[in-house]
Amino acid sequence: MAAPKTVIPVLQWHSVRPAPVVLVSGPEEYLADRAIRSLRDLLKAEDPSLEIHDVEADQYGPGELLTLASPSLFNEPRLIRVVKVEKCTDAFITETLDYLSHPADDTYLVLRHASGVRGKKLLDAIRAGTGGGIEISCLELKKDTEKTEFAAAEFAAAGRRVTGGAIRALVSAFSDDLAELAAACQQLLADASEEITEVTVEKYYSGRMETNAFKVADAAIAGRRGEALVLLRHALSSGADPVPIVAAFAAKLRTMARISGSNAPAGQLASKFGLAPWQVDRARRDLHGWTDEGLGRSLETLADTDEQIKGLGRDPVFALERMIGVIASRGSSA
Repeated sequence: MAAPKTVIPVLQWHSVRPAPVVLVSGPEEYLADRAIRSLRDLLKAEDPSLEIHDVEADQYGPGELLTLASPSLFNEPRLIRVVKVEKCTDAFITETLDYLSHPADDTYLVLRHASGVRGKKLLDAIRAGTGGGIEISCLELKKDTEKTEFAAAEFAAAGRRVTGGAIRALVSAFSDDLAELAAACQQLLADASEEITEVTVEKYYSGRMETNAFKVADAAIAGRRGEALVLLRHALSSGADPVPIVAAFAAKLRTMARISGSNAPAGQLASKFGLAPWQVDRARRDLHGWTDEGLGRSLETLADTDEQIKGLGRDPVFALERMIGVIASRGSSA
């Protein structure tokens, strides 16, 4: 038997708007929380007297929804936020279905359903249009491309300039937790000035990045080819995208190139190139054993690898391994 057709608007988390019933569906908790908070802020901006009530559907008692939706003495608008609808009681399903037939005036019922089949009859009714609702889809962002788009949107919404390399470095560092990725974006927006680049990201989050893409780069730059290849294969098997890996190499090699041959104090170079003093000290340590010719050849190989993994080559993994070979030999051979 075919599933009932969805006739209500299905919007993305960042497009939430008021409606008598708002179904927030999908497993991505962070996006769901953002959507519900945004709706609350919209309603509070419209009327600061908004009453807010929270309900746990798995602990729901008979008559609770009717009581909360009943007009108050001064007829303030009401926002009723219901969580754990995927674990709801039978009473909740029955009474919410009844409520959908006659939603209360100036009342916004938000239903958070993460996943599963529990409450399907209720979800089908909402999606069929009963109650005049909308659905906010909060699907999990699994691909690096989706997380890259999310991070880019965070900076775009704030009207801030950010380089593609900075976005890729952030996604590489925080790919396992969308909430942490969002928090990192917000910290950079609050603290960093002017354009946000790979250097900015490394300055703030180098400790986190050392555990992934930058760890591969560190091993290769230090001449530990075998270790770098093992780390690369582990990163790729764990779902890492080749683009942020190349971005990590680029951030470190370009910093090395900037300070190569200079004996100026670290603070002076840091000020000149927009770096932190510790980054200058680290780059100087990384330059031990390198020549300007080898560094130049490695940068050329890096640029070629960047093109290869972005569509010009057939085998991104081969391109990465070749790049590691060149860099691990400090530019002396492929």
